[in-house]
Amino acid sequence: MMLLGVALSVSPAFAQTAEWPTERAPRPLAAREVKFPPFQVKTLSNGMQVITVAHHEQPAVTMRLLVRAGAAQDPENKGGLAELVSKLLDQGTTTRSAQQIADQIDSIGGAMGTGSGTDLTFVNAVVMKDSFALAMDLVHDVVRRPAFSPEEIERQREQALSSLRVSGEDPSYVASMLFDRLIYGFHPYGKPGSGTTSSLARITQDDLRAFHRQYFVPNNMILGIVGDISSDEAFAMAEKVFGSWPRGDVPAWKPVDPPPPTRRLVIVDKPDAVQTEIRVGQIAIPRKHSDYLAFDMAVKILGGEGANRLHRVLRSERGLTYGAEADMQAFKQAGDFVAETNTRTETTAETLRLTVEEIAKLQRQRVFERELSDAQAYLAGSFPLTIETPNDIATTVINNVFYELPIEEVANYRERVQSITPDDIQRVAREYIRTDRLSIVLVGNAKAFVSSLRAVGFTEFDVIALDDLDPMSATLKKEPRAP
Repeated sequence: MMLLGVALSVSPAFAQTAEWPTERAPRPLAAREVKFPPFQVKTLSNGMQVITVAHHEQPAVTMRLLVRAGAAQDPENKGGLAELVSKLLDQGTTTRSAQQIADQIDSIGGAMGTGSGTDLTFVNAVVMKDSFALAMDLVHDVVRRPAFSPEEIERQREQALSSLRVSGEDPSYVASMLFDRLIYGFHPYGKPGSGTTSSLARITQDDLRAFHRQYFVPNNMILGIVGDISSDEAFAMAEKVFGSWPRGDVPAWKPVDPPPPTRRLVIVDKPDAVQTEIRVGQIAIPRKHSDYLAFDMAVKILGGEGANRLHRVLRSERGLTYGAEADMQAFKQAGDFVAETNTRTETTAETLRLTVEEIAKLQRQRVFERELSDAQAYLAGSFPLTIETPNDIATTVINNVFYELPIEEVANYRERVQSITPDDIQRVAREYIRTDRLSIVLVGNAKAFVSSLRAVGFTEFDVIALDDLDPMSATLKKEPRAP
């Protein structure tokens, strides 16, 4: 009886918890005025585009040189070439060793980096103003005269191969890599930018030199100079350092068109996995498309900053995952959107069903005003952070030039974000999303969840063992070895 009495005495307290008041997150503060610093654009006589941006808050200068060639320009069966070129740029030139380059940039308290992406290769340098001339000379040296020494080639190749071996066992990497392959087919955007073990093994010193000779010419480059320096000084230095470099003939790039969206579900079987990596999406629009901003906003409402329906449904409401997101990639020729998450093996089917349902809902139902305004407030409020440093400004300006967008769009970005309406979101969702033709990749313990997939309506799929996966094969499977 005493135990019963205790139970009865505490039950009203539990009943009252349901009546506790709930509150929304506070409304964002009004966006403060942000003025993009003044800029100037000039093309040198050899065709190099130079952009200068005055930014006098710190006595520093950032240089960012961009080459219009990246993984998409890798020759057939030589995947990873552009990335290998970028890694070798600062590893020795015909006039400086790798150690000398490192010592010189360190001696002036600066930093230098190189890298590549799908459509481009870049060199960055950040130095104090009084070291501007030396930094420009270093940038010029590494982009014009890389040595591609056999010793450095083998060292970088081995590092790339080691990285691939590790990545090949990472379900997240495998899922994303295979998703790109499904979306873009054999278009260059669908091939791994880091190459494969077989393609890396085929790359020679001659391949590296040929790629550099073809694409590393001034009329295929954009140079951004941002910082505590006048435009006249910046242009004069660019002319002095790069002006004598003759222009070259850049090969025409005419890849096959990406395939139209096609419904396909591929499961990569990793029996020892305790959770499943999930990717869902399809081909979308290139960066220069007039609907880019509206569609990017639609994807952010689905799974990005400021809104994120996927996170709310999959984590907050259902507890199926630690996180979920959606993102949009936009390149020169095409783009894609992808919803991604991971979940426990036993909840794979339910998580996939809800993810597809949220994608369909975005297309089917008009978004709420509050939902859109929250996403707009996040983007407008975070915009100043994207142009806070000289390097940020240089990246933003050069990207606009690279994608052939008006630089003026940077200054009115927030106004363009705020002008998007719920009708705009629904229009682009209906125009660019085909829910009956989504590409889906699952990486996990297939045996443990395939039956539950059928139960929720996913009845057609391919299952490939991780050890048998070959993304460069037409069947996605390794060819059997000849006896």
